[in-house]
Parts: sequence; C-alpha cells; structure tokens
Amino acid sequence: MGKTLYINRFSSELNNMKIAIASDHGGYKLKELIKKSFSEDIDWVDLGTHSTDSVNYADYGKEIGKAITSGIVHRGIAICGSGIGISIAANRFKAVRAALCTDSTMARLTREHNDANVLCLGARIIGEQVAIDCVKTFISTKFEGGRHEARVASLDFGIDSID
Repeated sequence: MGKTLYINRFSSELNNMKIAIASDHGGYKLKELIKKSFSEDIDWVDLGTHSTDSVNYADYGKEIGKAITSGIVHRGIAICGSGIGISIAANRFKAVRAALCTDSTMARLTREHNDANVLCLGARIIGEQVAIDCVKTFISTKFEGGRHEARVASLDFGIDSID
C-alpha cells in the first residue's frame, strides 16, 4: 500500500493535528526527508535546525517540549544523530512523553501503551525507510487507554517548563 493511501485513511484525525518537527545537525537531512514524504498529509511546525551546521541537540529538544507544553502542537518528531540526547532533552517537560523508536513496532506500542506524544529517531542509527514507517505508525496509532491510563497518569512528575 502506498504512502498516500495509508495516511489518507487517517486524514480525518490529521486534519486538525499540527506536528512539530525538530532536529540537530545530525538529524537535519532525515528531518527534511520526513517533511517531504508527508508534505501533503501533515501540517508541520518546523522548529529547526535549518542546516547541517553544528548545533546543540538539547536546544531542539527544548523547542519540541515548549511546543507540546504550550499546546501549539499535539505531537512531535525529534531527531538527532542517535536519538538519545534529543529524547532526554524533550522528556524534561512534564507534558512530554518522548520515545526513542528504532522500528514501527516500537512506534505502535509507544502510542498504544504509553500515549507518547513525541517520536524520537536516531538519524545515524535508523534507515530512511524504517524512519518513514515509524512516522506513519506513530501518527496513525491511537492510545488504547484502559489499563494503560493509570500507568501513563503515574508518569506525571516532571517539570512544567524550562525558560
């Protein structure tokens, strides 16, 4: 099944969904590929970086965290070389549940069971097609709720914001 057909099955959900995307220099090329791959289906809020010039991954994890916390976006995609640093930075925010995923099964489970709202990818770790599959799965999978709701609620011990 082609990308557009797959995503269009969920177009009613995506119509009102803005998704932030951010990366450091190590994730810049993958960020641009993801934006291009979903350009007709997603209203992207690009938080940078805008080149391969060296930058601090924490700054872009912070931007994703601020966008989620403020309600500007419902979900985010954060990318750095390994995916680890930017996921740590994003998870400093109380409202963020960022998950580093390396395949579509992880992306599905983190939405179904953890209600993750930020998908983190490691551009130097994951292949381009696998990254695209992770994004497709992440944006199209709903939180199951039920027994998982209390578990997710128990995670509510983070900070509200970072200036």
